[in-house]
Amino acid sequence: HFETTKLSTAKRRELGEHAIDTCLRLWIAEQGYSVDGKSGDELNQVASQVSLETGQPIPTLGKQLVRDGKIGEPYDQPVTVGVMTMLKLHHLVEDKVHARSTGPYSLVSQQPLGGKAQFGGQRFGEMEVWALEAYGAAYTLQEMLTVKSDDVQGRVKTYEAIVKGEPIEEPSIPASFRVLVKELQSLGLAVEAVTESGEVIRFGKDEERARPPKLPTGLMGLGDEL
Repeated sequence: HFETTKLSTAKRRELGEHAIDTCLRLWIAEQGYSVDGKSGDELNQVASQVSLETGQPIPTLGKQLVRDGKIGEPYDQPVTVGVMTMLKLHHLVEDKVHARSTGPYSLVSQQPLGGKAQFGGQRFGEMEVWALEAYGAAYTLQEMLTVKSDDVQGRVKTYEAIVKGEPIEEPSIPASFRVLVKELQSLGLAVEAVTESGEVIRFGKDEERARPPKLPTGLMGLGDEL
């Protein structure tokens, strides 16, 4: 055993040559050829000749004759078969780590680009949204879908507030909602959004904001005019 026995390099080489010679002798004898009195280069020449005549690979090359699994015929060339001693995937942390505050945005959706190569933002997909919904993290989710994404005015104000150390304002309407409105308008539907304060937003060429008229309800004060 080379691993446990202390041997010089020359001695190891000598033993290795003896092992190869022995292996070749046994293999050539199995093929029905005689190698009496031959060693070293002569033995290698005989082994090469036997390999050509029989079509069997030399055993010291680490190759074997492999057959086609469908038809059972051997392949025309021997195939290297053995244990792969080392496998290293070229995926390193230093190539993966990435962060950004602001960066490039898509011209169509106004959302951050994806991937490190484009200096993109954090990917937050449908399943991640479900996860935050399940945990009840409403404000984190709102932040992800507005000021961290395609709320153009809101993200500028948010960045400014962070730099100045001021409170962050409420987010406004994200660009993706406006894309949805345009889709609905193309179907002939007039879309209006009503804010929490009761303000009505009408989407069109020029966005309008107006307060709806207060309609009188009930009979209170009806007799005052009489």
